[in-house]
Amino acid sequence: MSNFGFALEGAWKVLAAGLVLGAGLPVLFALGIRSLAWGADAAAPRPAGKALAYGLFAVVILGVLLGLTYIVASGFGKTISFDHFWPAIVDK
Repeated sequence: MSNFGFALEGAWKVLAAGLVLGAGLPVLFALGIRSLAWGADAAAPRPAGKALAYGLFAVVILGVLLGLTYIVASGFGKTISFDHFWPAIVDK
């Protein structure tokens, strides 16, 4: 593979991470706010809207906690491994 191919492969990974973490979490939060408003309608309350909103908020909170864990673990010379279903902090 040429250097240009390696550069495109790296750029694709950075773009995907930026979209998921940079724009993805705020979009999920906004959808959670919208679902909460939809679920709290005064005329006809919808419990499914509140459940969806709380689920989206939980995903956002988990993403933020995973990011903070990564930052703290790298400060201690460790990293996060996804070898199993649950993330684990391991030595670099």
